[in-house]
This record gives sequence, C-alpha cells and structure tokens, in this order.
Amino acid sequence: MVRPIGTFVVVPALPRSLSRLRDLAYNLLWSWDYDIIALFRRLSEEDWAASGHNPVRMLSMVSQERLNELAEDEAFLAHLDQVWARFERYMTWPHTWYRKLLPDPPRPLIAYFSMEFGLSEALPIYSGGLGILAGDHLKSASDLGVDLVGVGLLYQQGYFRQRLNSDGWQEEYYPVQDFSLLPATLEEGPDGEPLTINLAVGDRMVAVYVWRVNVGRVSLFMLDTNVPTNAPQDQVITSRLYGGDLDMRIRQEIVLGMGGLRALARLGIRPDVCHLNEGHSGFLLLERIRSLMAEHGHSFGEAREIVRAGTVFTTHTPVPAGIDRFPPYVMERYFGLYAHEIGLSMDEFMALGRENPADRSSPFSPTMLALNLSAYSNGVSRLHGMVSRRMFQPLWPAVPANEVPISSVTNGVHQLSFISHEMAALYERYLGPRWREEPGDQSVWAQAADIPPEELWRTHERRRERLVAFARRRLREQLRRQGATPDELEEAEEILDPTALTIGFGRRFTTYKRATLLLRDPERLASILNQPGRPVQIIFAGKAHPADEPAKRLIRDICELSRRPEFRYHLVFIEDYDMVVARYMVQGSDVWLNTPRRPLEASGTSGMKAAANGALNVSVLDGWWAEAYQPEIGWAIGRGEPGDDPEREEQREAQSLYDILEHEVVPLFYQRSRDGLPRRWIERMKASIQALCPIFNSNRMVTEYVQRFYLPAAEQVWELSMEDLAGAKKLAAWVDRVRSEWPRLSFVSVNAQVPDELTVGRAIPITARVYLGALTPEDVWVEVYYGRLNGNGEIDPSTADTAILESRSEVAPGTYEFVGELVGRSGGSSGYTLRLLPRNVELASPHELHLIRWAGS
Repeated sequence: MVRPIGTFVVVPALPRSLSRLRDLAYNLLWSWDYDIIALFRRLSEEDWAASGHNPVRMLSMVSQERLNELAEDEAFLAHLDQVWARFERYMTWPHTWYRKLLPDPPRPLIAYFSMEFGLSEALPIYSGGLGILAGDHLKSASDLGVDLVGVGLLYQQGYFRQRLNSDGWQEEYYPVQDFSLLPATLEEGPDGEPLTINLAVGDRMVAVYVWRVNVGRVSLFMLDTNVPTNAPQDQVITSRLYGGDLDMRIRQEIVLGMGGLRALARLGIRPDVCHLNEGHSGFLLLERIRSLMAEHGHSFGEAREIVRAGTVFTTHTPVPAGIDRFPPYVMERYFGLYAHEIGLSMDEFMALGRENPADRSSPFSPTMLALNLSAYSNGVSRLHGMVSRRMFQPLWPAVPANEVPISSVTNGVHQLSFISHEMAALYERYLGPRWREEPGDQSVWAQAADIPPEELWRTHERRRERLVAFARRRLREQLRRQGATPDELEEAEEILDPTALTIGFGRRFTTYKRATLLLRDPERLASILNQPGRPVQIIFAGKAHPADEPAKRLIRDICELSRRPEFRYHLVFIEDYDMVVARYMVQGSDVWLNTPRRPLEASGTSGMKAAANGALNVSVLDGWWAEAYQPEIGWAIGRGEPGDDPEREEQREAQSLYDILEHEVVPLFYQRSRDGLPRRWIERMKASIQALCPIFNSNRMVTEYVQRFYLPAAEQVWELSMEDLAGAKKLAAWVDRVRSEWPRLSFVSVNAQVPDELTVGRAIPITARVYLGALTPEDVWVEVYYGRLNGNGEIDPSTADTAILESRSEVAPGTYEFVGELVGRSGGSSGYTLRLLPRNVELASPHELHLIRWAGS
C-alpha cells in the first residue's frame, strides 16, 4: 500500500446559479422534506441511488457537464428557487411553537447528549431504536423551534454492516467513512485551523476534532479522535459504535460526556439544561461540576446542586444487564486525578455512581451517577417507567417502588421522516398542512375519516408493491454475492406476492425480542401462509450484535426455514437492516408484528411508524403498545399477564398469535366488498391513524420534555445561579446539614385514636412527637402513610395514600409535636405508619436526596 505524503479534498465546481445546492445538501432538513429530495433526484436519479441518498456525496458524483447543463435549465432553476424559498422560510420562521410558548427571553438552551443519532442513512452513526429516537428528538426540536443542540460521536466506521453467508449466518464488515463526503463540516478556530479539544483520557492527552451537522434549525456537534497527532490507540476511540472492550467503552464515554461539554464551551455554548439520552454520557455531569468549581471557586456541594437541578436523564434500559458498569480499578485509572481535582477521596467519588455507596467493592455505573445527579429522570413508556422504578429502587432504600422519582415520557416518531411520499400527499389532500405543522392535534387526524376508502387502499397497495420489488431486488443481490446459480437468481424474481397480506418484522435481533415466536409451530404457520386464495407472507429484517451468538442463530433459523418449499415464496429475510430497509417495510407492510418478552421492550417505535403509514399492529402488550392498544385499531398477543414459566408463556403467546392471524387478521384482510375493497380492514386503518398519530409522534414527545422537565429545570438553575450562586450555596449548606442530622431523626411517640371499625370517609386524628435534632419543622415533611394490607400484612403501595401532619409546637429541645389525620378511603383491612422526608422548595422531588425515615425503623 502506498501512503500519501499529503492530502487534499476535491469539491464539485458548482456554477454560481447552483451554489445554493451546497447549502441544501449540508442541512439534513432534506431528510424529511420531499421537495428537497425531489430536487436532488432531478439532478440524477442514478447518482442519487448510488450515493446512498447522500446529497453531499452525490454532488461529487454528478458530472460537470450535467451541472453546467442544469445551470442553464430554466425549469430546474425555477424548481431550485421554489425549494430555496421554502427552505429559507423554514429556517427564519419567527412564530415557532417555542417562541409562542416563550415570547420573551430568556429561553432555556438545552444540550442533548446521545451515543448515537439516527438521522439519515447518509450519516451511518446509529445502530437501532436509541439512535433513531435521538435523531427524531433533534428533528422535532427543529420543527418546534426549541433552542437545543445535540452532542454525539462521529464514528469512522460506525455500526457494522451485515451480510449473510450461504448458510444464513450473519457476518459483519466495517466500511471506513470519508468524512469529506458526509453532510458534516469541521469546526474551525479563529486561526482557520480545526477546532481542537484537548482531553485527559487516562494517562494521555487526547486531541478531539469537532464536526457540525445541521439538522434543520438545530446543530448537532460530533466529536472525532481520528486526529493525526493522537496515538494510534486514541485515534480509534471514535472508530466503531458499540465496538471494543470495557476499556474502549469508558474512553468513548469520557470523550462523549466530558469532551462534549468542553466542546460546547469552546464554541461559546453554555447550556442551561443537559439531557442525557441513556447513561453513556453520564461523565458530563462530573465535567460540569468541575468546570463550575474552576470558574467560580465554589465547593463541590454547591456545584453539585446546580448540576443536579439542570439535568434530565432518560433511561431506555429494561434490564440491569444493559447498564454499563466499570470496576474500581478502571475508575481509579481514568478518574483518580479528577477526584483529587474536585476535592473528593476515591471512595467518595465512587459512591456517586454506586448502587450501594457503602459497598467499596462494587462497580461504578454512569447510569447510577445520572440517577443520583438528575432532578428529572424518566423511562420511555408508562410500563417502562414502572419497570424502571422497580429496577432502580435499591438507589432509594425504603422508598416504595411506586414513589421512586422516575417518571415516564412515552417515545414518539418523527412522522415526516417515515411516512411515504404517497401517503403524505394523501394526508395533505384530506387533512391539510396542519398534519405536518401540528401533528399532535387530534382534530387534524380526525379528518382521516374523510379519506375515500379506495384512495387510501390504492395508495397502500402501491407501497406494498414497492416493498415486494425492493425485497426481490435485495434478495437477488444477496444471492448473487453468495454465488447463486442463474436459476436461483431467476427464482428470486418470483418470491412474495405484491397483492398478498404482508407481515413486517424489522428490529434489532436479540433473544428477548423473540423474532422466531411466529416460527414456533412451522406446520401451523405453513397452513396460514398457504391458504388457497388467501396467501400471507412475512418479511424479516434486523441485525444481531456481533457478540450475540444466540441472536445470530435466530437469523440463521429464519433463513433455513425460508428455503423449505412451503415457505420459499412466503418468507424472506432482508439483510443489512438500516433506515432505507425500515422505511420500505413500515411503508409497505399491512401488519406490523412485535413479539417481545414482556416487560423487556422499553418502548419500541417501529410500530408507530408503520401505523402512520396505515399498517395495523399485532403485538405483545409491552412498551408503547401496552398503553396504545384498543381492540378496534389492532390486536394484542396475550393479555399482558405475568408468567413464572417462560417456556409455557412463550407457548401460550405463540398459540395466541396463530389464532389471531388465522381467525381474525387473515379473514378480515380478505373480506372484500363487490368493488374489491377490504372495507372493514380500511375502517381499522383509519381508526388506527386517528387514534395513534396525534399521540405517538415526536413533536408531542419533545413538547412534553420541554414543559415537564426543561422549563422547570432551567428556572431552577437560574434561581440557584443568581447573585454569584447564592441559592446554590444556601441549598448545598442545607443538604449537608440534613444529611448530617438525618441518622439522628426519630419518632418519639405516635398516638392515633383508631376505632375497631372505621366508617368510610371518617377521619382518624393523629399526633406524633418527632426528634429533629438541629433541624426544624420547615426542613422535613411528616406524613402518615396508609392503605390496604396485602397477604403479608404489609401496606400495599398501589392502594396507599398520604396525609401531611403540621407542626404544632416544640415540646422539648429538638422535639416537635405534629398533628393531622387520615381518612378511610375504602373498605377492608388497612394499616398506617408515619414517615419523614426532606422538605425544601428547591427540590424537584422529596426523594431527590434518597433520604427517608419510617416510624418504628
């Protein structure tokens, strides 16, 4: 191999009249604007496809002759003028939702950190749902005009590409990206040189470049360690997404969190609120504390309260195994000097990220760090919020699981990025432009009832035809690469039927998602797929993590089954699942199938995308479907009942799935009126669109984050930061005082006038004497906690209620008398107790300090 002695970048010589194409290409607004895409496709349909739908790369591929020709083409220039006018209007529109919400400054600036962003196939720095969700968050923030920046890593090789060998076994390969052909620009310093962040990673200084990706009105800043001055082992830190060992993972997370915050500071961007999309960026909290201490000379405690107030943390993890944990020796290697710099011993530092701070041998988790230092934490569906509260309850010892301060914001999807052009045109015609501008307005989607059945059906049939054509094309390419015979290649043209009921299953392959639940009884499945006059077909797609051998076997099993004669024309696996494959599948499937093992699906969003395109969901009652399901809009596999025997549960749900397909889905799809339309099926399509689209979209999701978390967090940060952090100093001193005194607090006596039987609605007076030491009644909540008793004689948290007791007097030094009452709410055996919680208006939750004291404990 010949190595160059110098490098340079060749850029297209755009004629002056076409220069605006470059600005359009470098703003990912084109990824959800069909007019901009149509303009680039007009340049060259062939180059658009060959570029991987990347207009920056495409401009380097189009011949200079073609560019010169278009520079004189009045029709093309008129099209360009029209697109540019719309682009400028979007970028400069002053009446966004955020500006209407906050017409006058200050407006909070949010920094959104994520390990991956799924914005477009042209920027392959995503692996699955977490990244797509992050990309949709940025797109909706742009549409709504929210003052937000994204921070991530720009991977040289990204996530792996997938190919299957002739046995159906997954193989991985990693193409190297040419950053000069990505829709990203290198940030420069005042000297015109690349802006470089210097970051201590272990015992070495690592130089980090900063790239900018324009996402509509939002900027995404991406960090890159592939810098010539770095050591080879540091250049590859940002090489692969989720690649490497534990040591590589911690280095990536240091660059993302600590490097990301430093990059924003160098760019003059000081976020009021930081939103962590999963725990990978948790180390930014440490950097934020360090920078506040260095800039203002304040204590760790004062900086900690500012950081806690201004942090939002979203967890996507439904199982403990999905959480990063770093052993003490690894943390010592990478954070020993940092702990010293902020004035903490290593034990004190490690306690910030331990599930049990007293266990000196336990690992450090950035997720635990984020939960400890975030005023607002949430799961990504109602059910996942419940799962998260149970899973992370050990961080809040003695706090009932339903009170653990982790709420939920159900995910949504950026509909413009996934709805087909044909379906979008139909919505435009019958719903008007507000379906794009105000997707959360239910009155807009109610107009879906007015779409003529024949138009909705013909539109959907065209998308199914395109999906079948795409699947055939991809299968043919796959077979050709595997050395298939001409007969086998010809046979690939006959797989699937463009008129048959088509079931789509596309997602990350892992065992809990149970991709093969549908294949559990091959004979029964074959009978469903091969009914005379009522054919059914299934399209699978998805990647297994390179180290997940059981998931790879699932893919192989599907491929082997697809070769059997009874399945050959009805079942196909499309390799290399990405955003292109996903769009074809959600836009063309009739049924979207999801079969996770409940409750292991945190949310899931592919079904939302399919529903926006008119598909009907058949799913286990998990994730988003647990709160979205209605009998008239789709089907539920099982009843969401818990099971102690996974094998029996799987068998039961497989039978339920077969019954649904055989007795409900297939007959309904093929029940046709005299004009050939499946009118009852179409009614369900409309009902699904009307019920799901206004709720499960990312505009609703982002507005919820803004109103519930971002605004109160920012207001709290501003309050604490006034007058040289006077509020933070006061709060930190109070926190230290409460923590110091808390072990001494106790209930001296509790008196309640409890009758043998209590009539519903009658009150029981309660008097309690509480020793508070150096604290005062203004520092604590004294509550009576009461409810129905369960079979173990304990108060059932799901029935529990609370009432506050008010301070009446100090009856002895440090001892106060509190009075109140509880009211019987329902019949049956009940119980009560009392508890103490920290009380301060500056706390987002009484449980924020992880302190609680129960009577009798």
